[in-house]
Amino acid sequence: MTEVGMRCSSLSTMAFTSVLLFICSIYSCYAQVPLLMWTSDGSNMPHLPQPAAGQTVSGGQLASYLKSALSVAPHSVLLFLQDKLSMEDFTMYGGVFGNKQDSAFLNVESALQMSSNPLVLPALDWSASHSILELFQGELGIPAVHIDLSTLKEIKLNTAQPSLLAVHLPYTAGDQTKELLLKNDAIIGEVLDVFKSQDVPYTAVYTGLKPSRVIEETPVMAGRSVGRSLLQAPPQSSVKPPLVVNNTAGQPCILLWADTLLARYSGNQDDLARDIFNASADFTAGSVCNETLSRLVINYQNVLNLQSLRLIFSMRKIFFPVSARNWSVMEQVVLEYDGQRAIFNASGGIYSPAEYSFHCQSVSSIQSPLLVPRSATDNANQWTLSFTDFQIQGFNVTGEDFSYASDCAGFFTPGIWMGLLTSLLMVFILTYGLHMIMQVRTMDRFDDPKGPAISVPQSE
Repeated sequence: MTEVGMRCSSLSTMAFTSVLLFICSIYSCYAQVPLLMWTSDGSNMPHLPQPAAGQTVSGGQLASYLKSALSVAPHSVLLFLQDKLSMEDFTMYGGVFGNKQDSAFLNVESALQMSSNPLVLPALDWSASHSILELFQGELGIPAVHIDLSTLKEIKLNTAQPSLLAVHLPYTAGDQTKELLLKNDAIIGEVLDVFKSQDVPYTAVYTGLKPSRVIEETPVMAGRSVGRSLLQAPPQSSVKPPLVVNNTAGQPCILLWADTLLARYSGNQDDLARDIFNASADFTAGSVCNETLSRLVINYQNVLNLQSLRLIFSMRKIFFPVSARNWSVMEQVVLEYDGQRAIFNASGGIYSPAEYSFHCQSVSSIQSPLLVPRSATDNANQWTLSFTDFQIQGFNVTGEDFSYASDCAGFFTPGIWMGLLTSLLMVFILTYGLHMIMQVRTMDRFDDPKGPAISVPQSE
């Protein structure tokens, strides 16, 4: 092997290890399975974008990935469907920590390293993995053929026609898990060797039908302070779906959900969220959305003793060089009513990475305000807004479900401050005690009964 080949192999190994470590670090879900997709050595597969950190790939997104891949990749498809599979299996039994000889996925790792652009989905909705067979059948237009080791060597492949072969792999949790994974990896190696021996280019997929381990997330309870982190908004007890705004192509482009949208004006108060969810009427006429601007308009009639009212959320995608990424910033919240306008500035507190939604338990214009009147003379000073359990997404919407949310909770909550102050107090007491102990002076002179008495000056 040449020096260049050895270097490429080393880089491929490092890349595979880095990918597995990365996807293991971001994996935290209710029920998700990983999916690995690669092509044979010498075959091409388009460079598919990896999902955002923490994102769960849905069935619709998986169909888009497969369609893009099969536009270039070979149409001889191998599906390795394991009963159960989770990212923890790669962490515990793979070679991601340098223990290559002890890896239970030697053939899979070798195939990924030789592939040009392997696709690694760390968090695929496990319900979508059940439909992967149907998705491939729909894309290729042929039924799947289930094979086992006894009939493997009898298969004769025709490169001129597409083929879809499914291999079922068992899984058992317990002391025999690694041995079973080693056997499954050996089966994968044997199947790939048959394709290599017949010189047939292929596209292979390895995934699980169910997760082998399910990690429960601690739900964020209403009214409890939490540290700032990327979390998906907790499921609500209500069955109300989010408010969805579609673009000109009929695809969702803006999502909004709130438990309450309280507005007070001239002594009158009303919940503007009461009628917009699960409503048959369209409240969002006038809304627009594109790659850089999203404007959600909610129209009301005869509320707060007003003939007409429009609640407008104006969001813009802005690139910040410091973070080297795009951010979704809520520029203004506007109220248009009976020929007047009230404008609240919201860019100081309502923002999130463009790939995520924004969530906050309380968005208010009074207490810890995230909504600030544009000026002292603006009509916004006559209004009081208070949104509870507020979540909105104006960019990178892939369906009618929110992406992972950037929460508005501060970095230093009251509990964190109490812990820091208590720790500092204990450190101060410990330091003072050590200082006092170091100042204790022991006797260095002793009286000799046969000699003269020791005279100790008072200054010592």
